[in-house]
Amino acid sequence: MGLTVLDAGVIIAILDPSDVHHDAAAHAVASARQRGDLLVLPASAYAECLVSPYRRGPEAVAVVDAFVDALPARIEPASRAIARAAAELRARHAGRLRLPDALVVATALTLGADQVITTDAGWPALPVNVDVLGVRLLPRDR
Repeated sequence: MGLTVLDAGVIIAILDPSDVHHDAAAHAVASARQRGDLLVLPASAYAECLVSPYRRGPEAVAVVDAFVDALPARIEPASRAIARAAAELRARHAGRLRLPDALVVATALTLGADQVITTDAGWPALPVNVDVLGVRLLPRDR
């Protein structure tokens, strides 16, 4: 049993059957669940997942919450340690890692996650295993 951190794009893709990443995202999350991994959704990524649903109304927001609960995925708050790690990552990878992405990676690093699943193939090499919907990016030397 491991720990897998989910990026917002993964949840968004699973909930939208027309999303280009839908099938790959659903498969990656199903694989993590089959391994018995604990699934974690950083609070920052959870907020990203809710932006579009809030534009559509309370029913759309309820769908996201029901899905996250059913996974189940734990919402991880942004602690001081996560914020510091995100700031360091952002400073080190300026221009190649946006702050929302740095918060996801920092959550994984702080919690000692086994992997991060994302739809974003543009991330730089990072000190954590990143699964870009089936394309495994191994961490750089730690």
